[in-house]
Amino acid sequence: MHLLEPTLDHVATLMVELGPIRPMGDGRAGQRRIIPIIGGTVTGPELSGRILNVGADWQTIFANGLAELDTRYAMETDDGATIEIVNYGYRHGPKEVIEAIARGEPVDPASYYMRTQARLETGDARYDWVNKTLFVGTGARNQSSVQMELYALR
Repeated sequence: MHLLEPTLDHVATLMVELGPIRPMGDGRAGQRRIIPIIGGTVTGPELSGRILNVGADWQTIFANGLAELDTRYAMETDDGATIEIVNYGYRHGPKEVIEAIARGEPVDPASYYMRTQARLETGDARYDWVNKTLFVGTGARNQSSVQMELYALR
């Protein structure tokens, strides 16, 4: 039996606007912080709309510099559907690159690793396909935003 190889289809570009970082201090596994998600845009061939002012990224920064990303937020499509986005991933790279990101400097996304797996959910029948699709993403951290390229795993 020959199984199909998965393919990736670009779904949308998410420009996620962030509020100020809220440090929580050291937790069980590392330094904890909350980064509010306050808005943004979604543009793409399969999804378009706006990021709602709800949700946050609950991060853990480990001693080796690995950032564990754990986000929950929502978008509203151009035609009025609300879609929840739960995104989990990692960001890491050379120490000097991560320090430059922390200072808010522009950094080439190819110089570090930022990948996620996303689960989308909605009760809107027009977008029921997101409830049955796995998603992955690549990202870039900017001074006050994150750019995510979201792909459907087919």
